[in-house]
Amino acid sequence: MDLALPGDDHPARRACREWLAAHPDPTPRQLAESGYVAPHWPRPWGLGADPVSQLVIDEELRGAGVRRPSNQIGIGWAGPTLIHAGTEAQKQRYLVPLLAAEEIWCQLFSEPGAGSDLAGLTTRAVRDGDEWVVSGQKVWTSYAHLAAFGILLARTDPDAPKHQGISYFVCPMDAPGVTIRPIVDMSGDHTFNEVFLDEVRLPGANLVGEVDKGWTLAKVTLGNERVSLSGEGALWGQGPTARDLVDIVRRAGGTADPLLRQRLASVWAEGEVLRLIRLRTIGAALSGRAPGPEASVRKAIADDHGQRVMEAAAAVAGAYAVLAGAGPVQGLGHGAGDEAAGAWPSVAWSWGYLFARALTIGGGTSEVQRNIIAERVLGLPRGPR
Repeated sequence: MDLALPGDDHPARRACREWLAAHPDPTPRQLAESGYVAPHWPRPWGLGADPVSQLVIDEELRGAGVRRPSNQIGIGWAGPTLIHAGTEAQKQRYLVPLLAAEEIWCQLFSEPGAGSDLAGLTTRAVRDGDEWVVSGQKVWTSYAHLAAFGILLARTDPDAPKHQGISYFVCPMDAPGVTIRPIVDMSGDHTFNEVFLDEVRLPGANLVGEVDKGWTLAKVTLGNERVSLSGEGALWGQGPTARDLVDIVRRAGGTADPLLRQRLASVWAEGEVLRLIRLRTIGAALSGRAPGPEASVRKAIADDHGQRVMEAAAAVAGAYAVLAGAGPVQGLGHGAGDEAAGAWPSVAWSWGYLFARALTIGGGTSEVQRNIIAERVLGLPRGPR
């Protein structure tokens, strides 16, 4: 497969270089207004860029040391849904501050009794004149404690079939009646939250799309969970890889333990399979073809693989694995502060081992992912209800 990107004469490359020359140290707002935060979005919010142009722009921004604003849920999920179904007033109000990360967004979807079965949500929204009154509870809400707005699913017709009677709203996170409680995970991080909605009043203008048609928009949102074309890490495309772990062991002189050697060889081989699937996905994008079933297969394999990489790293660390901030480097005889044998700091491995428990749950459980592959890729009959 030919994965070479176009050279200096490509229009997107020339335009990006010219813009960077005029803005050598761009602010988040300048990046947002230029279209370079989400170049695949339609103008004026993006550049309407094709896959090749997106990769070219990514390469130029990396080469210039320019980092895009970070607003994962806003840019990855909320923004595309607003572009798809939002009113012109909603687009004008929310999109540029969202792209500039001036207003962080969260996703108010999952509930204590409706995680993977999202359509089973029970949060209610009742119309009261020109407003909607929302009551219910959400859970596992990433960044709710930092967010200015949340995309909210609520049931507006309790008598409708399960996947109907749901509406989609923009919810200000500082609205009266919104209570946020932190959930600290086993790695010690506070990313998740519980969110309680106690008769929260939302203006009618905060409804996105049509009443009772929110499930269609929820599928748009979930379909826009961005698949990175560049991330190779074992933790949802971030962090260390199996190859990084093998390199650490190699630099330290290897290991004589035959079981550990086999384990490392296994995760390395699995990592190579995932790398080649990723290259197929990029190749499809560069050829203008939509990714095939390899995207779903890669997701299903990658989550389990990430856990196996971190478990192998803990095995290399040995007794050091019980210490916070220690990793495979220490297990191979290097000092606690010596990272010469590895490109990643030890804390990335110790934190990654704990975080990896979430890989097969977050973004749809492995069981759900395998059902999707079975039904939509392999054409197998649906499982019994």
